[in-house]
Amino acid sequence: MVIVMGPGATRENVEAIVKVIAAAGGEAFVSRGVSRTIIGLVGDIAQLAALDLRGMPGVADVIRVSAPYKLVSRDNHPERSTVRVGGVPIGPDTVTLIAGPCAVETPEQTLEAALMAKAAGATLLRGGAYKPRTSPYAFQGLGEAGLRILADVREETGLPVVTEVVDADDVELVASYADMLQVGTRNAQNFALLQAVGASGRPVMLKRGMSATIEEWLMAAEYVAQRGNLDIVLCERGIRTFETATRNTLDVSAVPLAQRLSHLPVIVDPSHSGGHRDLVLPLTRAAIAAGADGVIIDVHPHPEQALCDGPQALVDGDLDELARVMERFPPLLGKVAAGDLLAPA
Repeated sequence: MVIVMGPGATRENVEAIVKVIAAAGGEAFVSRGVSRTIIGLVGDIAQLAALDLRGMPGVADVIRVSAPYKLVSRDNHPERSTVRVGGVPIGPDTVTLIAGPCAVETPEQTLEAALMAKAAGATLLRGGAYKPRTSPYAFQGLGEAGLRILADVREETGLPVVTEVVDADDVELVASYADMLQVGTRNAQNFALLQAVGASGRPVMLKRGMSATIEEWLMAAEYVAQRGNLDIVLCERGIRTFETATRNTLDVSAVPLAQRLSHLPVIVDPSHSGGHRDLVLPLTRAAIAAGADGVIIDVHPHPEQALCDGPQALVDGDLDELARVMERFPPLLGKVAAGDLLAPA
């Protein structure tokens, strides 16, 4: 069961409901989004249903949800959500470009990449300070030094920062620098980390696990939501299949499917799915055409020198075409590029 609180509900109203549920032997999980608060209930359904929850102050509705992912399901939230990151919207009315270096290497490289991304229409800066890599000998990121670089570049460019956190113990530190926390594919079912980012107070980008089904992906999002955070953006980044010609296989069908099952925004990572520079723009077009609410793309001023994923990073000529894609494609879907929405009149 899910209790939907009205827009005027107070903290006291919410606490009163939590106490009533606890007295009935149940457990209540309070999740707060930008526009409303939802309380997920766990316990004896028959006993909870006998309570007069609809009559309690602040309650807008009480809904029986059959989907296992109750808080992120469209069953309890028919209208799709918009998540705001530092004032930048990601949702059904916009196409948001998130771009920047896969890994933060130096202040100069990060700033140059951020300026390239911004010129192409990016409104959020991606950059990895912590890099979980397949090989223990590969570049693992600069850690807090990288976070400080991202914060400095945000100050200079005005772009809010999206960066990955890989350990539950680091969530507080990363959240003190970042505007949005990213959970990568390798941690998509790291439940302790999902719970920690859910309690962080920051919006969360949740990448699909490389072998995860849609339901497993949404259940991972439920872990975040259950800890009080409904500001979640799902990211389809390609899944592992038998195909070796691409780094991963972009599951374009995941975009409309996840949007039908969940109210959360859905974006696509064409860089990590294709793994090759010449595939990024075609996959970007495909993602927007499928209805994606945004894309997250690797950019690097000197990809031949990159310490991480240089072959998939876009360069100047590619970014000119990316800017044209962001200008032309969203209106065909009845959307607007977030950069145009935020541009001064």
